[in-house]
Amino acid sequence: MTQTTRRGLLSAGVAATAFLSAPATVRAQTAARLLIVGGGFGGASAANFARRAHPWLDVTLVEPRTRFITCPYGNLVLAGAKQVEDITHSYDGLRARGVRVVHDWAEGVDAAARRVRLRGGETLTYDRLILSPGIAIRYGALEGYDEAAAEVMPHAWIAGDGAQLRLLRRQLEAMPDGGVVGLSIPPNPFRCPPGPYERISMIASYLKQHKPRSKILALDAKEAFSKQGLFQDAWAALYPGMVEWVPGNRDGKVVRVDPRERVLETEFGTRHKVDVANVIPPQSAAGIAVQAGLADSTGWVPVNPRTLEARAAQGIHVIGDANIPGPMPKSGYVANSTAKQAVASAAALLRGEAPPEPVYYNTCYSHVGPDYGISVVGIFRPNAEGTAIIEVPNSGGVSPRGNLPEQRRLEAIYADAWYESITKDMFG
Repeated sequence: MTQTTRRGLLSAGVAATAFLSAPATVRAQTAARLLIVGGGFGGASAANFARRAHPWLDVTLVEPRTRFITCPYGNLVLAGAKQVEDITHSYDGLRARGVRVVHDWAEGVDAAARRVRLRGGETLTYDRLILSPGIAIRYGALEGYDEAAAEVMPHAWIAGDGAQLRLLRRQLEAMPDGGVVGLSIPPNPFRCPPGPYERISMIASYLKQHKPRSKILALDAKEAFSKQGLFQDAWAALYPGMVEWVPGNRDGKVVRVDPRERVLETEFGTRHKVDVANVIPPQSAAGIAVQAGLADSTGWVPVNPRTLEARAAQGIHVIGDANIPGPMPKSGYVANSTAKQAVASAAALLRGEAPPEPVYYNTCYSHVGPDYGISVVGIFRPNAEGTAIIEVPNSGGVSPRGNLPEQRRLEAIYADAWYESITKDMFG
């Protein structure tokens, strides 16, 4: 895909987002209660958009943490290019816009009564619920990997309070020059498909500067990954001999870990002893989505492709990483895009109108080194029958390959602009 075409697609995405963001004209009515659970890329985006586009909605956001640390740009913390404080955001802007923000854990959903029970004892009622709870780590899915093991072999795949990210960073700093960093990468689906490979790149960037005799061993359950050619080109150019990626068909699938010995064991019994282990385990929708009976046997939530309503319960729109999005990746941009469609659908249904026809967008930037960025874009919509989400033919694309230093420098700048823009769109 040419750069001109890609710019055109991105322009179309911006235009569509602007259209969705335009204030809706609605007849006077009693405020309807829109309850949003989860204050990340999906939930915060939904809350901000609802107040801008549908000011007649009474919007409440439930989020246990008082400040949100983004998973995007967390890998730059590992490289030393960012601090955790740089990727930490406040909910004050949403409050200023008129969102009621409740810092508590949502522990139960009563879909029939349209109520959500909070850990602190409060029960919130709603007319429409948007559930954006994120993911849960499937402890035990990988033999030997439980919550105690995560304190030795951090996953750093749920930002939380930043403890896992800081732990992994400290381990990298403490590792001797000449040590081996091992990564265990799960099969699809999981949060942020390019994320492990950006992480490899950012750890390599740190090692190149501070521990140049060290190596990275990436054990992958898959045979291919997002932006693979671009990442591998960058590893060869920037970190020659430092990164070894082992795909699943070459015994790269980790099935067992030994935290005490810091060993990653693959399915054919090969044991890899490493100095630092970053284990990215299998995942599922967060517990509240599973407990509410919304998830299927995969652990993820099937949704209506047009409204994002859970198949198992009308009136509950499930967005972000927790749902089954067809070919769309579990990314921050997809969470932001689907959040706006969920809000628009909820508002229309509350007015007794047909929900708008959706178009969903994804843009994903990855940093692979200083002044070196790459990206992928995609456009998605429901199929003609409305039964599934499909990628719009000829709409996707990735950065061009080749020795293009100015292209890489610009994409790193675009990545920073994307991060600033989307976090403003989330938190007001």
